[in-house]
Amino acid sequence: MYKVRDIIRVIEDFAPLSIQEKWDNSGLCVGSEDAAVTSVLIGLDCTPELVEEAAAAGADMIVTHHPLIFGGLKKITPDDPVGEAVMKAISCGIAVYSAHTTADKVMAGVSGAMAARLGLEDVSVLDPEADGTGLGVIGSFPEPMTALQAVACVKEKFGLKMLRSSRPVDGMISRVALCGGSGSSLIQKAEASGADLYITGDISYHHFFTRRNFMLMDIGHFESEKDIVAILFSLLKKNFPNFAVRITENVNSNPIYYF
Repeated sequence: MYKVRDIIRVIEDFAPLSIQEKWDNSGLCVGSEDAAVTSVLIGLDCTPELVEEAAAAGADMIVTHHPLIFGGLKKITPDDPVGEAVMKAISCGIAVYSAHTTADKVMAGVSGAMAARLGLEDVSVLDPEADGTGLGVIGSFPEPMTALQAVACVKEKFGLKMLRSSRPVDGMISRVALCGGSGSSLIQKAEASGADLYITGDISYHHFFTRRNFMLMDIGHFESEKDIVAILFSLLKKNFPNFAVRITENVNSNPIYYF
């Protein structure tokens, strides 16, 4: 019989809790490490619907990328999604764990998966820390592309119907920086690294005023991070081959709708 701590150990061997950003709240936010686990459900966001799905599937633990609780809760009621999810998880005896910026800062995590989708070569950490981990990655296309070719490539590889972009550069694009989620804080780092193109999500209007030889693409927060669900699934399935590990049936938990 496995316990919550056994699942946590495997996840934190991959993405140590010690490397999370100071503002983050990765880790176990609901439940006890000593609780028994017979099944785990994995998703990107811990919504009330995900908790209901876990309960219906007989899962004792939920593992997500985004933390259920980011800051302090002044009240826990079913009137908002976070309170409702917390209440449902506790009443159903389901532990909830998140690997957020911990999974962002390891090469085999979120940004590394973005680089793999694009087939980038010579990939390294964009904003490295002393231990070698860090936010974002940078690499090179196997062959340089024009701006329009890069747009078409990114849309195809990430399955996008649309993306937001700054003014296309006139020259060829070789070096590409990426950061999953909200990556506007690394725009200057991407420019300084020699990237011709920076791909991330949640970019505000004024950031799109870029210099002529630097291009910026916003592919969406969810779209840039969705691969982490499969990564966490593979990690747990490899370490617990005879254990019930499931990916949520509602894979597209994106709260943003495009019309």
